[in-house]
Formats: sequence, C-alpha cells, structure tokens
Amino acid sequence: MADKKEKKKSGKETEKESKKSEIIHAKGYSMPFDPEKTARARGIDLPISRKKSMELCRAIRGMEVQKAKDYLEDVIAKKKAVPIRRYTTGAGHKKGIGPGKYPVKVAKYVLKVIESAENNAEYNGLDTDTLYIKSIAAHPGRVYKGYMPRAHGRFTPWDEKTTNIEVILESMED
Repeated sequence: MADKKEKKKSGKETEKESKKSEIIHAKGYSMPFDPEKTARARGIDLPISRKKSMELCRAIRGMEVQKAKDYLEDVIAKKKAVPIRRYTTGAGHKKGIGPGKYPVKVAKYVLKVIESAENNAEYNGLDTDTLYIKSIAAHPGRVYKGYMPRAHGRFTPWDEKTTNIEVILESMED
C-alpha cells in the first residue's frame, strides 16, 4: 500500500515539475510566461508619468509589434492621439477617439522597451514578424526625494516619481 502511494506521489510530482518548466513566473513580472514562445523586457525607474504610461499601455496591449511601433511613432509625431479612459481631466476631444492626449515622452520610452524586447526575441531565435504584445504594464517606480527651498528656512517636498514598464511579447500560434 505504501509503495502505491509513493508511486502516485512521485508521478504527480513529475507532472507538476514538467508544467513548471513550461511556464515561468519570473521576479518582477506580473504574469507567467513560456520562455520558448515569449520574449520580455523591462524599463526600470523611467522618468515618465505613470498615469500617461498606463493609458498608453492600455492602447497598445494586444497589438502586433510592428503596428505598435508605427502607432508609437505616430504619437511621437503627434499624428495619432492616445485615448484617455481613466484620467480624463484636461484631456481635450480628439477626432474619432474622444478624450485623448499626445504623451510624446512616454511614447519614446515605451518604444525603447518594446524594441529591447524585440531584440531579445531575435536573440532567442523567435520570428520577429509574428510577435504580438501579450502583456504590457506600467507600475509605480522608485521615488527620488528632493526639496525646494522656501523662505524663512522652510522647504517644500519636490520628489521625482518614476515608472517601471514591463513588456512580454509572444509569437502568434498558427
């Protein structure tokens, strides 16, 4: 009886171990991924707005990589606006999308992170023409403390808030 239970346990453990080797949940990423079909990159402590980053990430999530890069270049050139869904204060109406903005600085940094992930995919042997953005997210980064001197020896906090961007690209299955 004890031998049968041990065999069952050992069989279950090998199944679990094989599943773990297929899908990895790496430190610093918000979702698990398969390293054979995916490539990833992160931008750490970027000096960009977290709110605008979240809106831009929402706009390009699920796009093919080349379409996303073209879209980001259009945002940088102020040809296409990014739809603003949550933080709409001060966002003017843009033709065809409603409230929108042109977050140029954010688009430049996100484009660099996507290009880095694409280069990682090429290095890993994935076909870069069939990649799409499986996951892209913006998270609050480190806060660099600072202050602004005021009158009578006082000061006002003047902190620099940063943003972390993570990108996971996956090859499309045929």
